[in-house]
Amino acid sequence: MKARRAGGVFVLGEGRPLVLVPGVQGRWEWMRPAVDALSRWFTVITFSLAGERDTARQVPAEGCFDAHVDQVDAAMDAAGVADAIVCGVSYGGLVALRTAATRPARVEKLVLVSTPAPTWRLDDRLERYSASPRASSPGFVLGAPRRLWREIGSAMPAPIARSRAMAGYLSTICRHPASPVRMARRLRCVAGQDFVADARAVRVPTLVLTGEPELDRVVPVAGTHEYLDLIPNVVARTLERTGHIGLVTKSNEFARAIRDFVIPC
Repeated sequence: MKARRAGGVFVLGEGRPLVLVPGVQGRWEWMRPAVDALSRWFTVITFSLAGERDTARQVPAEGCFDAHVDQVDAAMDAAGVADAIVCGVSYGGLVALRTAATRPARVEKLVLVSTPAPTWRLDDRLERYSASPRASSPGFVLGAPRRLWREIGSAMPAPIARSRAMAGYLSTICRHPASPVRMARRLRCVAGQDFVADARAVRVPTLVLTGEPELDRVVPVAGTHEYLDLIPNVVARTLERTGHIGLVTKSNEFARAIRDFVIPC
């Protein structure tokens, strides 16, 4: 199924509208398996984060984090919907959280996928990366296979299926590369944000969706589960045999988990 494009916003499928916010790398295309799977039940509305070339949006020097929240507003407007389920992946989960806290009339339900803890801040490694993104990016990229290999092997134990899936994913990454400079700028936008207060302000039903704790080597599951103590109407679900990229390696299971939350039997 081909995505429809409207002003930098990509829309796929039919059904209840669901806004899907990408992670810190900023590219919606990296989530394409999840977009395709979700489109079986939802009208999926997605976009690349501000600063990417296909958005025609720059990240302002002041209030830079809320520029992403403004994008959620604009995406819904472009798709012609007044409200939607808002689902954020990793860094995008922080964007979705703040959207639910500050735009309650526009968020029907909230889904936080492998989202950093509400108290999360840059550690020493990410501070070094954000200070010198071009110099740090080779080491950061080369470390990714080590962080993800166990998860990929667990999600796709059959060697041929695993090789084919990863070849397709790597092809997507090469065709839609992430910018270390833009990623570093997004990471710096977190400074000064009070995500604890945002979580306490959320009133819509919320799903906290993670992989297994021992398989997510990017965002600690225990940190994501801190939202369970802050958001009043919240449930948690774990995708088995996945870690941080279950929306790619287990896209059908990922989509069904969200469907079951939004449209319970």
